[in-house]
Amino acid sequence: MLTTDYVPGSPCWAEVTSPDVEASAAFYGALFGWEAESAGPEAGGYVNFRLDGALVGALSPRMSEEQPISWTVYLTTSDLDGTVNAAKALGATVHIDPMDVMDLGRMAFLSDPQGGAVPLWQPRGFAGAEAIDVPGSLMWTELWTPSAVGAKDFYGALLGWEFNDVPMGDQVYATIRPAEQGEDRYFGGIMGVRAEDLPQTQGAADWHPVFHVTDCDAAVARVREAGGQVHMGPENAPGVGRLAVCADPFSAGFVLLTPSPE
Repeated sequence: MLTTDYVPGSPCWAEVTSPDVEASAAFYGALFGWEAESAGPEAGGYVNFRLDGALVGALSPRMSEEQPISWTVYLTTSDLDGTVNAAKALGATVHIDPMDVMDLGRMAFLSDPQGGAVPLWQPRGFAGAEAIDVPGSLMWTELWTPSAVGAKDFYGALLGWEFNDVPMGDQVYATIRPAEQGEDRYFGGIMGVRAEDLPQTQGAADWHPVFHVTDCDAAVARVREAGGQVHMGPENAPGVGRLAVCADPFSAGFVLLTPSPE
């Protein structure tokens, strides 16, 4: 499960890009009850989301027509420069070199060899989301990638991720936990997806955050009412819960899950 202790290699923050910040803020406010607040005049239009006062994610303006509209998940590192250098040696592409973000921490933005976004965060004053795994917040992360084997090789070498392969029909879903953590620390999964089924990222790997909701069917109704899209579900996943694969009005994908009490 995701927790807020944010050991190295764990997800710590999620943000979505948008060509219309106000419209996206209205959508996620209607869906989750998130309150949008500006990160300040020096933040270039960046917007934070709060749930009951706690920071839960963010919204970033789209900077160019080439930038994919999607959710991205920041990963914690205790040595940003060292991690970036290691990522380059493993075939990653660096888009934003290590930089200070005010007094909050340091970040860099890369893409993995399959094209998936790899935002990295070395905390200083800010470690990550303040609410995790409660209704209306992030509870799981999924990397949809055209090469699950390649993704496992890359992230295993870079961050020490440990995997457990779970058969799913003719596919294998690899659950992920940080290095040297217990069985209760699995925080996400890697799933192989055909490149043609990843249109928003032009066939590149794509992160899908999974958000905890108390009533998946009611949440799906809110997605539709607010102008979003529902690609699959709601449906029951044995041992997991009731889930739906959705997207916001600009096609940034995410998953809604009402977890099984089991």
